[in-house]
Amino acid sequence: MKDFLHNPYLDKVTAVSEASHKDDTWRIFRIMAEFVDAFEIMSTQGPLISVFGSARTNSDSPICAEAEKVGKLLVQNGYGVLTGGGGGIMHAANKGAYEAGGVSVGLNIELPKEQKPNQFQTESLFFRYFFVRKVCFLKYSLGIMIFPGGFGTLDELSEALTMIQTDKANDIPVIIVGREFWKGFLSFCRNTMVQEGMISKDDLELFTVVDSAEEAVEVLRRSHRYGIQATVK
Repeated sequence: MKDFLHNPYLDKVTAVSEASHKDDTWRIFRIMAEFVDAFEIMSTQGPLISVFGSARTNSDSPICAEAEKVGKLLVQNGYGVLTGGGGGIMHAANKGAYEAGGVSVGLNIELPKEQKPNQFQTESLFFRYFFVRKVCFLKYSLGIMIFPGGFGTLDELSEALTMIQTDKANDIPVIIVGREFWKGFLSFCRNTMVQEGMISKDDLELFTVVDSAEEAVEVLRRSHRYGIQATVK
């Protein structure tokens, strides 16, 4: 009966699982090396503002023009720009900072498609692991600007708000750019999550919503009016 019920596919799954576990120790060393390399470079880049947004946005779109303007204004106000290093919004923000003569950092990620490093980076880092990259964004950012985007941008926004909400990251300004694009998300926050008790009304104060590059940088300037200070926990 035991032989009759034996599932040969389970043997294959078990063998794959055991081989995977044997690789885990070496994977830890790869992760450590990625952290060390990134920290050594990022610690020398000065005050940075992360700019998140879609890689799929057309370069001639109005929102890309605002992202490029943000990059330029940030440099003019003493900041460097930190993006995911790809196209669309990231390309525009890096371009604005680069052409303004400032620091323009890209944290590039290995992906099967879409991610192609843009040419407007004064420093380019390449990551295999998303979570290492996420740590670098939050650890080395004095503020975060969220432009229109897809799942990845939503993930970055949610990650930042969660870490600030739970006091795992410092209370840095989170600035959402584009009221019209984000109105559905904002309505969901106010009218569903708050009403259902999933977040508190005070949690809506964790971010500010604006429509333009000038407004975004002004919010940042007000938040840092007593001077730019390191905010790494």
